[in-house]
Amino acid sequence: MKRIIFLNRFFFPDHSATSQILSDLAFHLSDSGYEVTVITSRQRYDVPDALLPETETIRGIAVHRLATTRFGRSALLGRGFDYFSYYALMWRSVHLLAKRGDILVAKTDPPLLGVVAMRAAERRGLRLINWLQDLYPEIAVELGVPFVKGPLYRSLLHLRNASLRAAKANAVVGCRMAERLQSLGVAADRIAVIPNWCDDEDIRPVAHCDNPLRREWGLEGRLIVGYSGNLGKAHEFETVLAAAELLRNQRQIVFLFIGGGSKFSELEQLVKERSLENLFRFFPYQDRAELRYSIGVANIHWVSLKPDLEGLIVPSKFYGIAAAGRPIIAITARDGEIARLVQRHDCGLIVEPGQAERLADLLLSLSEDPHRLALMGHRAHQMLQTHFTRRQAFQRWSKLLEQIG
Repeated sequence: MKRIIFLNRFFFPDHSATSQILSDLAFHLSDSGYEVTVITSRQRYDVPDALLPETETIRGIAVHRLATTRFGRSALLGRGFDYFSYYALMWRSVHLLAKRGDILVAKTDPPLLGVVAMRAAERRGLRLINWLQDLYPEIAVELGVPFVKGPLYRSLLHLRNASLRAAKANAVVGCRMAERLQSLGVAADRIAVIPNWCDDEDIRPVAHCDNPLRREWGLEGRLIVGYSGNLGKAHEFETVLAAAELLRNQRQIVFLFIGGGSKFSELEQLVKERSLENLFRFFPYQDRAELRYSIGVANIHWVSLKPDLEGLIVPSKFYGIAAAGRPIIAITARDGEIARLVQRHDCGLIVEPGQAERLADLLLSLSEDPHRLALMGHRAHQMLQTHFTRRQAFQRWSKLLEQIG
């Protein structure tokens, strides 16, 4: 029986996106006959002082949780301690638990995990797969993380590239990311494009008249422009905020935010300062079981990514929106990963960052064109069902693992 060891700081029952994706795949592989081990932390993404059990078996998966430091995400130095304590304890756990020939799958939380995993794999005779949700250290430079520049940046880049070349395979979440890896000299046959996914068996189109949240939140009869999930440093909201200012007197449009993130409270404060409360609604993360309703409450969703981050990250919320049968406004570079999909499948609109007037005009037009909204939403759902279901992602992973041997 093949044994797979996953490395990531978060795992079930944590609800963060990286944890949900890993948990879905781990449970599927365990159900399919693989022996699965997960080496994770005792934390939860949004509750750093949580203390989950040190070891337990969940649906046949052996979960080993490390007693890392628990400073959380609020301070850079504390986050660094959390990262390094995970590296050190993970190294020890891999040496204790792994057997020659095991497959070691390293995600990218904490950053550069593949570098440490590469050394452990070499020592123990393991086969390494890097599962790249983002590319670090490039993303740190683009987001202005202190100290990641000059000689340190070049050293980190050298180590990271070595781990990409040493791996038996590198699973990336988008075509633009695959292009980046090839430009770094990674062989094409060691790159597998496996997009992220959502629970498309549970998230499905729900008519507005059948959605209890539409009534509960007082949103009936409006054009609801939704945002669901993390609003962080990789995203920009300035275009939406500027468009809202242009739409200040339009009572039929509401911007709905459901989630959290480093920029969530910042946006909420700016909305108050500019007296735009009548156009905005803010709600916390909803239970995963309610996603079909919380995503489906909107008529259209927007997804953003700063253009300089294209190829370094892909907003995974895109797939849940499509599963709910809602069209997408991609506030991204026109040739970006999400924009390419929106254009190819005609399932939404593209607004480049800074084009607030264009966004406002499009929303006014859509508020009077429910047929166009429904048509784009239908095409989004068709796209997901044809190309991006969870079952298809699992099949791609199974194929990759068979190729590794």
